[in-house]
Amino acid sequence: MERKSGLRNSQIIFLGVCIAVATIVSSVILSQAALKVMKFTKEVITVTGSAQKEIKSDFIVWQCSLSRREADLPTAYKKLKEDSAKVEAYLVARQISPEEMSAQQIYTETIYKKTADGKETNEIQAYRLTQGIDVRSYDVDKVAGVSRESTELINQNIEFFSGSPEYFYTKLDELKVEMLAKASENAKLRAQSMAEPTGNSIGLMRSARMGVFQITPVTSTDVSDYGNNDTTSLVKKVMAVVTVSFAIE
Repeated sequence: MERKSGLRNSQIIFLGVCIAVATIVSSVILSQAALKVMKFTKEVITVTGSAQKEIKSDFIVWQCSLSRREADLPTAYKKLKEDSAKVEAYLVARQISPEEMSAQQIYTETIYKKTADGKETNEIQAYRLTQGIDVRSYDVDKVAGVSRESTELINQNIEFFSGSPEYFYTKLDELKVEMLAKASENAKLRAQSMAEPTGNSIGLMRSARMGVFQITPVTSTDVSDYGNNDTTSLVKKVMAVVTVSFAIE
């Protein structure tokens, strides 16, 4: 009986030792796994990459207007229609098609007589009628040239106003994809240049965040948190920015 009892105690002790060893080994494995997880989550490098490109606008919107001031409304309307026909003929003669032109509704302003001290009375002095014309075209250079020369219509006794053209780029969505790819490449190069001197290398991309696009005149250095979208320049500068995190190996 004593031999059986001693054998049972030896088995219990051996089992306890095995359990203790297994516990220690498991703890070591879990600790190593935890360290690897910590390294995976903490050892990263975050950089900002950018890319720039000059583009030429491929669409133009030019707004102009003409006015007539006359003592009575019917005469003002008649004269305005005559002037409108002259303006249209002028534009067509310079290769702007009727499809590229859009006449806006006529705005009527009543002008009242004033007293000697500048106070307005209730007596009507004249009427001013104004009509806007929008020109929209993919032929940017043609319309831009006409917009600069069109004030010569004043020589035809037309009260004509030429607004500053607005310039747009219609392939912006495709350009954004291209620019983001280049900005990401730039971010990777920056990360590598920072990691290599310390004997490290960069691994997989962990995260990426796209910044706003800046579309500005070529010589501009303006940056906005909400992005810029310049419409005043024929030739523009587009800048894309991304913030990327890479693993460090």
